Amino acid sequence: MDEIEVVVVRVFTDERGANGNELGIVTSSPATAGREQDIAAALGFSETVFVDALDESGGIATIRIFTPASELPFAGHPSVGTAWWLAHERTPVGALAEKAGDVAVSVDLDGDWAAIDARAAWTPDFTWLPLDSPEAVEALDAFAFTEGQHYAYAWIDEEAGTLRARMFAPAMGIVEDEATGAAAVALTAKLGRALRIVQGEGSELATEPLDGGLVRVGGTVVYDRTIDATL
Repeated sequence: MDEIEVVVVRVFTDERGANGNELGIVTSSPATAGREQDIAAALGFSETVFVDALDESGGIATIRIFTPASELPFAGHPSVGTAWWLAHERTPVGALAEKAGDVAVSVDLDGDWAAIDARAAWTPDFTWLPLDSPEAVEALDAFAFTEGQHYAYAWIDEEAGTLRARMFAPAMGIVEDEATGAAAVALTAKLGRALRIVQGEGSELATEPLDGGLVRVGGTVVYDRTIDATL
């Protein structure tokens, strides 16, 4: 057993800094090497990031992302949260090296805002569940989903591009994800327009299609706590 420091931030909070998806951030060390999946499962966050290397001169950090059940080549809220945390710790980078590719990042610490530019091709395959109303989305039973990755959404205001959404991913070991950046990227590419998404208990994500098939997804990030976990 080793003591491992885990920084917890909340990603895609609302404008008051409430809600948001918890993210565990671990600096890789000999104590974590080869144990990443077991550590992520024990911590139980929807995703845990391991920062493997930080090249300040090159402006890039190498990270790995794990759900409780598997490693992901890319994920949205871990990328946004890690970019914000590195800038908060005065080690800002311009990109994150992930298994899917290099992910460009931008951070505004004054507004606690961070964003990434990503490709829909990097995201998992989601089963899309477009529903007729926000109330129908809210009425869904998370435990009724027993496999796969399901993203339910309905327009709050279609003209304004505002959606109500929830995501259920038992295949990833996640009953319900509070805020899902990868799904926001994929849905923005699918619908071909900028979106403002209210997900989970009230987390908020903003997206924008970019040139070259990229999608920008961003939101507010706040520090929550630090855990000294014996694992």
